[in-house]
Amino acid sequence: MRYRKIPDETVRRLPVYLRGIRLLSAQGQDSICSKALADFIGVNAWQIRKDLSYFGELGKPGVGYAVSKLERQIRKVLNLEGGHNVVLVGVGNLGSAVLAFGGFAQYGFNIVAAFDSDPRKIGKKKCHLIIEDVTKLSRLKTKDVDLGIIAVPGEAAQEIADGLVSAGVRGILNFAPVRINVPKKVKIITIDIAMVLARLPYYIPSAKNNSSNDVGIAATANGGRD
Repeated sequence: MRYRKIPDETVRRLPVYLRGIRLLSAQGQDSICSKALADFIGVNAWQIRKDLSYFGELGKPGVGYAVSKLERQIRKVLNLEGGHNVVLVGVGNLGSAVLAFGGFAQYGFNIVAAFDSDPRKIGKKKCHLIIEDVTKLSRLKTKDVDLGIIAVPGEAAQEIADGLVSAGVRGILNFAPVRINVPKKVKIITIDIAMVLARLPYYIPSAKNNSSNDVGIAATANGGRD
């Protein structure tokens, strides 16, 4: 089923809704209203109703949403129903952590291949996979892989992305701290962990700044006199 163009922000929130609904389902809850779901996942109720309205009437007034039905519908919208084979390129510290992460399976993601350029790693087993030579990315054409994860240094990221696209990968999650160019038919999402972390201090004023503000306030209250 095709849906009319929806905002990217709505698409970003759908996995949040899905995670909450999965937890509710595991708790044995059969139905939920938008207000209760909003309180559970920390999103405004009006935002949930607006986002879900893009996909038709999923709930009933006075009743709410059937949890199992809503989970199926969101999975369908996100194209998670059939599962996806994923390839990881870069098995360093970050890549190894990604490979060992167990949360992918609940969304139907299966990492079926891992590649690296380090001769010391190639041929070694890591989390049930034999690490392959990155120069052999073309082998992916026989593995029915449509998603890729890039966890390599920035200077190598574009070349790796080019190789993934040539091998038929249509969606890339990029952890390299650089902008990567891909054809319009390929979707790429970049997560620069350091850059995301750099947003946090804005919300946490430092003790030094607080002290300076306190001194300024005291000086003002004292007419600027010692």
